[in-house]
Amino acid sequence: MEKHRCGWCVGDPLYEAYHDTEWGVPVKDDDLLFEFLILETFQAGLSWITVLRKRENFREAFDQFDYQKIANYKQPKIDALLENPGIIRNKLKVHATVSNAIAFMEIQKEFGSFSNYIWGFMDGSPIKNKLENYKHAPATTPVSDAISKDLKKRGFKFVGSTVVYAHMQATGMVNDHEIHCFRYHEV
Repeated sequence: MEKHRCGWCVGDPLYEAYHDTEWGVPVKDDDLLFEFLILETFQAGLSWITVLRKRENFREAFDQFDYQKIANYKQPKIDALLENPGIIRNKLKVHATVSNAIAFMEIQKEFGSFSNYIWGFMDGSPIKNKLENYKHAPATTPVSDAISKDLKKRGFKFVGSTVVYAHMQATGMVNDHEIHCFRYHEV
């Protein structure tokens, strides 16, 4: 029997696998939270499938998303990234990745972990929406607005409210699976 999935992923095996195993699952691990934050910043203005198809290239190019290494990138490494055809070669986003890694570690120092910080906006529990159709999901919410504003205050770049809300969806801070999707009750 065919599983009912959210409409946004149907028909693409990579999208369906991502939907079925990762999207909307609560993430508390700082390494994975950083990976999704960086991927979402590169996704800004593009489709998620574009980034998802390049995810392994991003992992390789950005040292498996090791924020401690990324925070120390110098110009030769940045230049190499900007010449790498396997990733999205946006100069501002590459530079933002380096500054975001630095800011990420500052949050870890202050809160003990990035997870403590980001989940603190949620009181530790995901929001479970009741969407009939994924097209009815909001692009932003008051919570994503607050997180975005605070991240920017802390020096993060490319973290507008829409990017933050997409990060919240991806990392399970909000469950935006359609109510008829088989994953809705699983995450």
